[in-house]
Amino acid sequence: MSDLLTYAYAVVRNAEGLRETTARLRGVADSPVSLVTDTGDDQLGLVVSHVPGQDFQEDALKQHLEDLEWLEAVARAHHGVIEALAERTTVLPLRLATVYLDDNRAREVLEVGRTMFAERLARLSEHVEWGVKIYVEPSAAPAVPAADLTPGRAYLRSRRQQQSVRDTVYQAAQKAAERVEVAGRKHASDRVRHRVQQGLLADAAGAVGENVANDAYLVPLKRCDDFLADVTHAADGLAGVRVEATGPWAPYSFAMPLDESGGAAAAEGAPP
Repeated sequence: MSDLLTYAYAVVRNAEGLRETTARLRGVADSPVSLVTDTGDDQLGLVVSHVPGQDFQEDALKQHLEDLEWLEAVARAHHGVIEALAERTTVLPLRLATVYLDDNRAREVLEVGRTMFAERLARLSEHVEWGVKIYVEPSAAPAVPAADLTPGRAYLRSRRQQQSVRDTVYQAAQKAAERVEVAGRKHASDRVRHRVQQGLLADAAGAVGENVANDAYLVPLKRCDDFLADVTHAADGLAGVRVEATGPWAPYSFAMPLDESGGAAAAEGAPP
């Protein structure tokens, strides 16, 4: 199996029936999924499958990550496995394209990180991730009456009004962000800020308007309804601003990647 590498999806807390559930899954490259356990402690497991080395060796992987179609297929398979696992147990998701030379190397990493992984899984237990994005909607400035204005003055006045509208909308977006932060402090255990979506990422997400905030919140299951109630009202009374909550997800943004010395890990695996 020298032409295959071990692709790691997540560290999990072992649970009744998890091995059988894992065995029914298909992962990246439509490969069967399996559970590698720590020889000294079977309470932890690393969910893996085997992928072609020609696609996941470091040089090949760098090229593939420029191929959006290939990357999307890998991401969908990766997230599909993690979401299926999250329905059965606490999951510590790993970054997209985390690979190791073989199962033995993956097991060694699991054993070395046993304490850290157990602590991280305990922190994530009974929590889910919610994404919160804030958008500034496209807005047109009011029409400028042409009467008594030269074309040049009409143009300058229109530009000043457009800038005024833009400034007002951005101030409103800041107010919405403050309301979301209050909801996070009240209901969530943690928050991670992500880069706003621009260019191809925004196009792929089908976003309408300009994304000005892109955060992730780690929320206890028992607080999800209250968190969402506050977040969905964060843009109330604020013209030109939209707040979008997505989830619940496995806690991608709050997971720590494994030691990468046994392989390559690239491209963050958070959901879109």
